Amino acid sequence: MIATAHKPDSAYAWFRLGISLALATIGGIGLWAGIVVLPFIQIEFGVDRAAASFPYTMTMIGFAAGGVIMGRMADRFGIMVPMFLGSIMLGLGFTAAAFAPTYWTFVAAQAGLIGLFGCATTFGPLVADVSLWFQKRRGIAVAVVASGNYLAGTIWPPFLTWAIQHHGWRTAYMGLGILTVSLMLPLSLFLRQRASLEERPSPSSTRQDTNATSLIQAMLVLASLACCVAMSMPQVHIIAYCGDLGYGPARGAEMLSLMLGFGVVSRLASGFLADKIGGIGTLIIGSVLQCLALLFYIPFDGLAALYIVSAFFGLAQGGIVPSYVLIVRDHFPAREAGTRISLVLTATVLGMALGGWLSGVIFDYTGSYQAAFLHGIAWNLLNMGIGFWLLFRRAKPTFKLSPVI
Repeated sequence: MIATAHKPDSAYAWFRLGISLALATIGGIGLWAGIVVLPFIQIEFGVDRAAASFPYTMTMIGFAAGGVIMGRMADRFGIMVPMFLGSIMLGLGFTAAAFAPTYWTFVAAQAGLIGLFGCATTFGPLVADVSLWFQKRRGIAVAVVASGNYLAGTIWPPFLTWAIQHHGWRTAYMGLGILTVSLMLPLSLFLRQRASLEERPSPSSTRQDTNATSLIQAMLVLASLACCVAMSMPQVHIIAYCGDLGYGPARGAEMLSLMLGFGVVSRLASGFLADKIGGIGTLIIGSVLQCLALLFYIPFDGLAALYIVSAFFGLAQGGIVPSYVLIVRDHFPAREAGTRISLVLTATVLGMALGGWLSGVIFDYTGSYQAAFLHGIAWNLLNMGIGFWLLFRRAKPTFKLSPVI
C-alpha cells in the first residue's frame, strides 16, 4: 500500500522517525556486543587479539551484506518486512551465540544471525526509509535515526559489561536475545505504511549522465570505506587499549560510551548544519575534525586525557556517515534510495570491519596501538581528499561558452 495522505515533514513523519530511532537503538546492540565481549572471548577460547577481534569483523561483514539485501527488500516491500525478519533473527543470533561450544560457532552466530540477518535492517535500510518522509528537514531526520547505533553504543556497553561481570557473557547474551525480540517485533508493526515516491528530481540529478552517476556512487563507496577504517580504531579497540594500559576494560567501556554519546550530539548538530550547507560540506568538516582527533590519541595516553580525547573524537566524527545519505539523495531518485543508500552505508560497515581487524593485526605485529592510529590517519586523509573532490566537482560550471563569431 502506497500512502498519499501524509506529506513530507508531517507529524506522521516525525512519529515514524521516533519509532525508527527506537528500533535502531535497540537493534544496534548487535554492532557493539562483539566489542564488549572481545577481552572475554580472548580468554574463553584462548585466542590472540587479532582472533578475538575477528568475530566483530565477521559481524560487520555480515551486517554490510545484509544491509544491501535488506535495502533491496525495503525498496520492494517497504521497511516493515525486513525489519520484522531482522528482529527475529537478532534474537535467535544472541541465543545461538550464548550456547556456542567453540570459537568458530560463536563467529558463525555473530556473522550470520546477528550481522547478516539480524541488525542489518536497523541502519542503511532504516535510514533510507526515513529519508523518504522528509524534504526540508531531511538532514536532521537522517541524523536522528543514524544516531540510533550511537545511542546503542552509549547505552548498552556499560550495561552489558556489568551483566558479564556478574552473570557471565553467555547469560548476558541470552538476555539480549529475549530483550531484542520482545521490543523490536511490536515496534516494527508501526512502519507498515509506505511513503509516496512521487517527488521532483533534484537539479543535480537531472544533470548527471550514467557514467557520472556511476563515478559518484563509486567514490562515495570508497569515501565511506576510508572514513570508517579510520573511525574503527578507537571504537573497536578502546576497551582493549585501556586494558593494556592498566586502566581495565570497565574504563574502556566508559570511554566507548562517552565517545558514542558525544557522537550522538555531533550527529544531531551535523543534521542541522547539513540542512544549511549540504551533505558535502558537512562531510568535509567531520573528516577534518576526525583526523585531528586521531592525531591526539598518539601523544596522550593518560587516563584523564583519554576521556577528553574520546569525547572530542565523538564530537568530531558523528556527522560523517549521515552526510553520505544526503549526498546520495541529491544525486539519485527516491525509488533507488534503499539500495543506493544501503550500498554506501554498507561500505562504512565494511570499513569498520576491515579497520577493526587490521588494528588487531597491527597490534599483534608491533606490540602497541601507535602504528594502528597512524594507519587510521592515512585512510582518513583519503576520505578528506574525496570530500574535496566532490566539492570541487559540484563547484565546476555546468555550461560551455559559445564561440565568438
